[in-house]
Parts: sequence; C-alpha cells; structure tokens
Amino acid sequence: MVQNATTSANSFLVCGLGNLGQYCVSVLKEFGVKVNAIELANIQNWKIPDLPDLVDKLIVGDCRQLKILEQGEIRQCRAILIVTSDERVNIAAAFAARSLNPDIRLVIRSAQDNLNELLSQNLGNFVAFEATQLPAKSFALAALSSETRGFFTLENRLLRVVRVPIDISHRWHHRQLDEINSANRRVLTHTRAGKPLPKRFYQWEPDTKVLPGDTIAYIEATENLVARSARPVTSIRQLCSAVVTDMTWQNLRSKLTQFWEESSQTSRVAFVSGIFIVNLFLCGTLLYKSQYPNITWQDALNVALVLSIGGYDNLFGQLQLSFPIPWWLHLFSISLTVAGTVFVGILYAIMTERLLAARFQFTKRRPPVPKADHVVLIGLGRVGQRVARLLQELRQPMVGVHTTDLEPGVLSQMPLISGNIRNALSKVNITTAKSVIVVTDDEVANLEIGLRTHAANPTANLVIRTFDPRFSENVARLLPYARVLGAYAVAAEAFAAAAFGENVLNLFSLNKQTTLVTEYQIEANDTLNGKLLAEIAYGYGVVPIYHAKAGHQIAKFMPSDDTKLVVGDRLVVLATIEGLQRVERGKITAGQWFVQIERANSSEAVFEGAAVISRVAGCDMYMARTLMNQLPATLQYPLYKHQAHRLANELSKSQVSARIVRSAASP
Repeated sequence: MVQNATTSANSFLVCGLGNLGQYCVSVLKEFGVKVNAIELANIQNWKIPDLPDLVDKLIVGDCRQLKILEQGEIRQCRAILIVTSDERVNIAAAFAARSLNPDIRLVIRSAQDNLNELLSQNLGNFVAFEATQLPAKSFALAALSSETRGFFTLENRLLRVVRVPIDISHRWHHRQLDEINSANRRVLTHTRAGKPLPKRFYQWEPDTKVLPGDTIAYIEATENLVARSARPVTSIRQLCSAVVTDMTWQNLRSKLTQFWEESSQTSRVAFVSGIFIVNLFLCGTLLYKSQYPNITWQDALNVALVLSIGGYDNLFGQLQLSFPIPWWLHLFSISLTVAGTVFVGILYAIMTERLLAARFQFTKRRPPVPKADHVVLIGLGRVGQRVARLLQELRQPMVGVHTTDLEPGVLSQMPLISGNIRNALSKVNITTAKSVIVVTDDEVANLEIGLRTHAANPTANLVIRTFDPRFSENVARLLPYARVLGAYAVAAEAFAAAAFGENVLNLFSLNKQTTLVTEYQIEANDTLNGKLLAEIAYGYGVVPIYHAKAGHQIAKFMPSDDTKLVVGDRLVVLATIEGLQRVERGKITAGQWFVQIERANSSEAVFEGAAVISRVAGCDMYMARTLMNQLPATLQYPLYKHQAHRLANELSKSQVSARIVRSAASP
C-alpha cells in the first residue's frame, strides 16, 4: 500500500520461474506493475503460455549473485519474491537482496518456521510462506460435504466461513439480507436459486428478501479459544483469582473427561489407583490419630506413609507388638500395605513402558479402516500430511493411502493402506466413502485415480490436485463433478499480496474464488487512512472483520461501518486479489445513493438526527445540523446503498422520517 520514496511503487523482481514463480508473475501483472524475473537456466516449456510476454526483463543466472540481482534492477524494486524450490538458495538470495536494497520487501518460499522467525527479526520487512501448506486447507474443506468453507483463528478467536442453502424452514427465510448481520456475523455473498455465482466479491443488496433455494455465505466469530487461566498473569493475586475461577465442577468434569478420552489404558489404571491409594492414605492418617490421640498429626501421617510404601515390617515386624492395636486397624494396615505395593508396581510398569517405547519405538497398531461416510486421502507427501492433520482437527473419519509406509510417529491415529495405489483402492471402502482427495505429486496419476474413484463411487466428493494451469483447465472441463485445485495457483495469490506489503494471515476458497485474510497497518499515506469502514467495504469490495485502534488493547470483531481509520490502526479484511488491487491503487467506487429526510417529530429528534447523520455518513456536524433545520431536504452527500439503508434505519429510531433515492447520474 505504501512504498519508500527511493524505490519504484510499480517494480517487482521474481526469482525462480518454476510453477509457483510463473503464477506469481501472472498475478502481479494483474496489478499492472513492472515485473522482472531471474531464472537459473533458459526455460524451454512455459507452464503459462503467455508468460514470456508478461515478464518485462528476464535475466538468466544465479539469484544469489549480486551482479545478477543488480541486472534485475533490485535497487529500484519495491519487493522481491524468491520462490525457487531450494530453500537454501532462497535464504542466501534474501541476504544478498537485503545487502543491495535495505528497504526492499522480502517474500520468500520457506518451510523453516523457526528460522523464518529469526530471519524476520534480523532482516526486517520479511515474510515467508510454504507453498505446499497454503492450499492444504482448501483441499481439506473442498472434500467436506458440510457447509463450512473456511476457518481460521484471529486473536484467539475462531472465525468460520459458512455457505448455507436456505429452505422454507430456515430461520432466515423471508428476512432482509441486512437483518442477518449481527455483532458476530457478516453476510459475504447471496445467490438466487438457479442464478450463476456472483462475479464480484461482497456485492449483495441489503433490502433483498431471502427466498427458499437461495444460498448465503457469511463469516462468524465464535467465543475465545483460550481460557482465562491460559492468559498471562502479572501478580499472585491474579493467578489465585484465575485458579479459583476455573475451579468449578463443570471445568473439572470437562478436563477429567478429556483426560480419560485421550489417555492410554495404562494411564487410566494409574490414575484410578492413585486416587484409591490417596484415599487409603488419608483414611489411615485419620484412623491412627483417632485411635491414638496422644500422637501428633505428623506421627499419624508418617505411619500411614510407611504403610503406603510397603513398610509393614517396620511397624509390625516384631514377634510381640510394643503397643496395643485393634484387629480391624491391623487388618486395615495390611490392606494399606498391599495396596501401596501394588501401586508402586504400577508406577514401575509405567516407567518401564515409557523407557522401552522411547528406546525401541514400538510401532502402534493403526485404527481400522472406516466402514462408511469417511474421507479417502490419497498421497501423503507434505501436502497430504498437512491435509490429514486438518481433517483430524475437524474430527473427520478418514483413511490414508500412500505408496510407502509412514514413520511410526507420523499420523499414528490415522488408518493407513500402503503399497500400490490401484490395489489399495479396493481396501479403503471406496464405494461408501463420502469424499476422495487425490494429492500425489503426479498430476497425471491424480487424474487416473480420480477417474477410477468416480467410476467406483459417483456420489463421492472428488478433489484433485494439479500443477500445470492448462492441464487444470482441461481436467476441470473433463470432470465437471470434481473440484480441481491448482496448488501453486492458490499459493501465488498469497505471495503476490504479501509483495505489496500486506500481511496475508490465511486464505480459503469461496464461490470458486480465492479469498485472502489480509492485515493492514494504517500509515499516513495509505489509501485507507481517514476513511470510514463503510467506504472501504463497499467502495473497495472488501470485508472488514477486525479493527484495533492505535494504542488501545480492546479490539472489535465485525466492526461498525461508522468506524473511521486513523494512523496506527490495525485492520483485518477478507478480500479477493481484485479487491487488494483496488486498495493498492486507491481505485474506490463512488457512492450513488442519497437520503431524503422528510420530517422530524420533535426538537430532540432534530438534534439526535444531526448526530446520526454525522456519524453514519461521515460528514461534518455543521452540515448535518444545517440540513436538519431545513426539512424536508436531501443530504447532498453520496453514500453506498448499504450505508444509505443504515442511515435511514438509524434515523427512524430517532423519530426522523427518511428514505433513500438513487442518483440520477448513476446507470
């Protein structure tokens, strides 16, 4: 959004023209910027046919060499995207680029999270992505028949993107679209039954009635994911208060249930035995203290402890006891010693099991293949394993298929069929599966497997991973029933957005478009500075979902359209790549609606109406008061339709009659 004065706002350098690099060039050129590129060798077969014409200057050489980077005009570039398939080359090139241009934006391809964090601290203006991880969530969600289209966490809150069909029994039936919005929810898209998907993101009519057969996509924020006790404390009093607050029966029961479900059988036996021996120990202490009141509590505890650890002979080893003891207490002492000995044996068994498991790494038996309504995941490389973990987080029954066995500790809770994939398909209950995800590293093999699985189960959701853009288009036409996702096409949009200085937090697919979760830090010369969120949302076509004021700890999810941005604010939006282009260029659509104010029912309504106009429309208070004193009148301040509707509704609450009209000059 902003750039250093010594660099060009419209010049970028891409290092590495493999699949990802070529997609990055293609996406960057959609912004209308200059793109130079560096490739180690001449490219004979371009994945994107028209790409040679898109590259403004192509340099053949090693991007780690300073002279090659200078030929790429790195000193005049706003950002460099280093996306070769070799992470060592990428990191070395990043250092070389920083030495030549201290202000350039560094966007590199790297999966080393810890190293990336250190590089970000030392290099500055640096961001790293792993191209195989970015689209993994898209693959996982595409396989689900549920309504969820995306999910991510932001400030310890889970946000879900949901696409829901409306029937006559739905609670939103016959409501206006703008009435669906709430403090935790925003409507994203609305599609009528039988109509094509909307081409532009966040374009819907606020006064439209929801009818049966419609489809609505929305985003909602859930409750905090982090419990109070997990938040940092700054004093002993806060710590004690947090502990006492969480010491409720409901919390304890929930934690015990979670422990019981996740622990092994040996751990459960040890837990029950521990509770039993502690109770016996406390009973022993009380019984000895009550039977022998002259001894101290410390002596009573000592006697119970000795008996609990098998020290019966230390107290009763003599032929004739030196103190009288009732028969029932003697019997209890024997029972306590036996129970304590058994408990110590259990502890030894647990420690032995852990030592042997750590030493020999015994292979655990994997769960059986689900019988029906499961996901079949074919290909467990880096992308496949990432998809598998996401499906496990979503608690989806699944089975993996891979050509070789995985390491014992990798996805140990997932059923796995290894060997020849064609033969393995007969062992995964493919005919009763609800979804099949094919993500091997061979796109031709993915197509073949997809055809085989569809022939065996035509009703299953089919998701196929591809790389070549032309191949992707052909497969999508050949298999209209399948979701064909180009891994690098999805990832390239995140790389390109990051090159402009925006922080891409996440991405997901909605209505066959990639939607980016993007963070902005507002600066003085930003195209967002000084604007209302209504102008940003409806003028640029992005969805503000989080706003934090500069210097304030309290932030707002689904912020009000009335909020005005200032320098230092933090804003997170949902946007397509086209929306980010409009923000980058400052290309904002003008409002085309006006509000006609007819009358106010009282002098108080006149005063309150002026305040409402100033707040919602963003005009100055003098203009609003002048208007309210000259009713009936029209607010000569062009607004967006959503904004105008909201102003009319807010005025009606203040006992002011108003209606919206469209500009005569608008089409």
